[in-house]
Amino acid sequence: MGREPKPPMKPEEVLRLIAAARGGAICVPTMTTAPAWRTIAPGDLSVTCVGFMGGASSLGLGLALARPDRQVLVLDGDGSLLMQLGSLATIAGAAPRNLVHFLFKNGVYHTSGSQGIPGGLTVDFVLMAKAAGYRLGCAIVDLEELRRRLPGLLAAEGPVFVELHTGLAEQTPMTARGGPSFLQQVEDLRAKLLSPRARGRS
Repeated sequence: MGREPKPPMKPEEVLRLIAAARGGAICVPTMTTAPAWRTIAPGDLSVTCVGFMGGASSLGLGLALARPDRQVLVLDGDGSLLMQLGSLATIAGAAPRNLVHFLFKNGVYHTSGSQGIPGGLTVDFVLMAKAAGYRLGCAIVDLEELRRRLPGLLAAEGPVFVELHTGLAEQTPMTARGGPSFLQQVEDLRAKLLSPRARGRS
């Protein structure tokens, strides 16, 4: 008899590992990663991409190009990325060495009601990212593997693509409303990046 497949990783546990290892990176959470990240990493250098699905990777690219001295971590969703799949080629073409693109793969549009995405879990985003020209791409299905590989992935020359096989988040922006507006987050991030303390963390 074959082994029972492991249950998918919990997004919140994945985010805790990333938060602990992120250092002074700018983080761009989106949709279902946003509510948990707000609790796990309050006051960090982040700006949440909520309300414009598919924008996280492009927003992350802009930040990575504007601040090549600082690492940028995109905390993307599979449904979100499908909305702007061309961003993979745009990112690969710009080749930011300081960008790590994490994709939380659950096979559904969780925020809008958990409708299945086209292709469901069979879509191979790693293959797409590598074909587009990302320098490194991998899929991780186990929390211990992520714990082991995360330092190397964060230290690798970007752009790096990491497909994380996860279940559904406990909350979404629709069930956990609140937090500062996008414009306020942008202003807060700008102020933090200009402060002497933030410059010292780069």
